[in-house]
Amino acid sequence: MGLSKRTKREVLWTTFRIVSSLVMSWSVGFAQVKVEQDKPGPLRLTKEGRKWAERTLKGLSLEEKVGQMLQVRYYADYKDFDSAEYKHVRDELQKYYIGSVVFGMHFNNSGPLRSSPLDAARVANQLQSDSKLPLLLAADLERGVASRLSDVPAFPWPMAFGAVDDANEVEHFAAITAQEARAIGVQWALAPVADVNSNPANPINNTRSFGEDPEQVGTLVAAFIRGARANGLLVTAKHFPGNGDTSIDSHRTVASVEGDAAHLQKVEFPPFKRAIEADVDAVLLAHARVPALEPDPERITTVSSKVVSEVLKGQLGFTGVVLTDALEMRGLTKLYDPQKGSPTARAAVDAVKAGSDVIMLPTDLNGAFHGILEAVRSGEIPESRIDESVRKILEMKASVGLNISRFVDLEQVSALTSRHEDMDFAQHIADEAVTLVRDNGRMLPLRKAEVSSPSTRASGIDPPTKHDLVAILLAEALESRHGHEFERALKSRRPDAKVFYFDGRISSAMAPELLKSANEAEQVVIITYVVHLASRQIMLDGKLVSSFGLLGPSGRLLQQVLTSAPEKTVVVALGSPYLIESFPQIQTYICAYAMAPTSEISAVKALFGEIQSRGKLPVTLPGVASRGFSLPWPTQQPSQ
Repeated sequence: MGLSKRTKREVLWTTFRIVSSLVMSWSVGFAQVKVEQDKPGPLRLTKEGRKWAERTLKGLSLEEKVGQMLQVRYYADYKDFDSAEYKHVRDELQKYYIGSVVFGMHFNNSGPLRSSPLDAARVANQLQSDSKLPLLLAADLERGVASRLSDVPAFPWPMAFGAVDDANEVEHFAAITAQEARAIGVQWALAPVADVNSNPANPINNTRSFGEDPEQVGTLVAAFIRGARANGLLVTAKHFPGNGDTSIDSHRTVASVEGDAAHLQKVEFPPFKRAIEADVDAVLLAHARVPALEPDPERITTVSSKVVSEVLKGQLGFTGVVLTDALEMRGLTKLYDPQKGSPTARAAVDAVKAGSDVIMLPTDLNGAFHGILEAVRSGEIPESRIDESVRKILEMKASVGLNISRFVDLEQVSALTSRHEDMDFAQHIADEAVTLVRDNGRMLPLRKAEVSSPSTRASGIDPPTKHDLVAILLAEALESRHGHEFERALKSRRPDAKVFYFDGRISSAMAPELLKSANEAEQVVIITYVVHLASRQIMLDGKLVSSFGLLGPSGRLLQQVLTSAPEKTVVVALGSPYLIESFPQIQTYICAYAMAPTSEISAVKALFGEIQSRGKLPVTLPGVASRGFSLPWPTQQPSQ
């Protein structure tokens, strides 16, 4: 008697698990050979890969096909693979036949907990071993693998690349990102951001965007796509149809892009058109209302066939994979009444009907899986529609060689993710991006410490108790990694400098001491850490106004320093450049566009006149400076 189709699949799956475990245990002995054989090349869907995708599709049950369209989160910091946390993910993979996973991070009061590249690679191999079909591993790589990992090149945010405005350097950055991502088992970047940051109050994009000019953003988006795809990394343009002109965070509620059709064609669409021309693999949708495209306010982009099928696929001609933004975001699920069934299930069904191929991070995974399944069985969604999506997903897998090999070589991970030349290039970008926006002529460049003469050192004179140079590192919430590179670089030039760390959550009691030190110092440097989410609307005296960061104790301290000592204070914006909109009395202002360690080092170099960067504002600072503006860096010490 012959075996049934399902039994044959189960036998093959058991055999694969045994063989893959042996391959993983033998991989160390064949490390060098494997790297030479499996080194990622340009993305390419071969004839054999297309046949594999078609053959695999035909062998899948309806349940397995639906599972290929679902994406869940994984982490790289599991205690071990027998932990309850890892077993939960493994069980999701196997119970729901998951097709792709996305790299997440845990957070604590000190910020995100980044993992090592080797830990990430180990988890990737284990996930592949525990999955019947090869998995696509995705990650937000907007600033390279440093977005998720430690001990890797610390590239700044995309807006820093906008300040440099060099497509070749973006392409090189993308190539490095692709090589490092593939080394840790990630084949799919949820990047680049193709949004045009035309609204300074945008709480979603800010420094994640290349800038406010559609042509420049499109050019740099296309460059990223070229560099990544040439080195074996799938890429995603986001957030269609453009999320740059909203002032609402779609993680919390429903955002809205209010521009008319002409605005969309002129501002929002051009970067996506350039992405499509550059063969972008996927487009990620915004959880946003777009009245110019979809008049029904309940049909946000994610669930609107007008936006997805008619505009993105029809008008713009996109034929790749369409994926939703996370279904756990309130911007979508709040549109559905939980009294009428699982909001996640209904949203997932509507998203598939609208044209999405991948459902990202459904809060109710079981509901999404069975919701889509029942919609097919009832005829609400044709099975041919499911086949269309799964075929694309399988072809993506084949284009990165997952039909041939799904594991990475652990022996080579560290070497491939920490190359000195890549570290140097990340620092180069940070250096080039730094922009001088205001200069009162009294501060820059700072004076380096003079080497004391032997007679001075031996004089027995006590050093002064006050500090000539005071630096205050300021944030609403400082992360544990913040400031270390800045302090090290500053102290190497000015050992006498006094450095204070002020976390708005816990440091209020320090404010009088810091203000006293600032008033007594000859020079004050304020380093501000302002995340892209810091731009938000608040109620002030009964009116809704825009804030651009540093509310609460940190904002009050900055205001006090600027009130008492504006002429001798230089403010460096690590992160959002829009901070000056809330503190227009700043007289000397430097933008670095990122809170990366490399940007901290660049800020110190700029303060001491060691770099003559070419960075220019990639966005307009209303009432302060226009896009493309920068001041020349002073080279002579100011007269005292």
